[in-house]
Amino acid sequence: MAAQNDLPEIKLDAAGLYREEVFTDRRAGTIRKLTPVTVDGAVDSSRPMLFSGQTQLLTPAGVLPLVFEIEAHTLKEALDKFPEGVKGALEQAIDEAREMRREQASRIVVPEVGGGALGPGAGGGKIKFP
Repeated sequence: MAAQNDLPEIKLDAAGLYREEVFTDRRAGTIRKLTPVTVDGAVDSSRPMLFSGQTQLLTPAGVLPLVFEIEAHTLKEALDKFPEGVKGALEQAIDEAREMRREQASRIVVPEVGGGALGPGAGGGKIKFP
């Protein structure tokens, strides 16, 4: 068992605090609004407000969660940009799935042709795994 001194010290950054608000229509998704605050909880107007969106799509493989940043200054603007955020996150998820598929396909090992102990073509099909 690890000693107490081996554990990392986990500390919040007092200069990077945000207050989180969640808005949802309980149907299509949610928008998170992060308002920068000071240590005493007052709004810190020297830092920008941050917005992110979240939704889920039902696919043949199951539920696909999509989380994305929204470039906006107000909740209204974030609501207006939500659909394009979903579209961008979905395109990114599809691209990542295609890349993973390509990587998996490139891992297929082709058996050596010829060059066996009994001469070319003898003993064939020695598959090597990485």
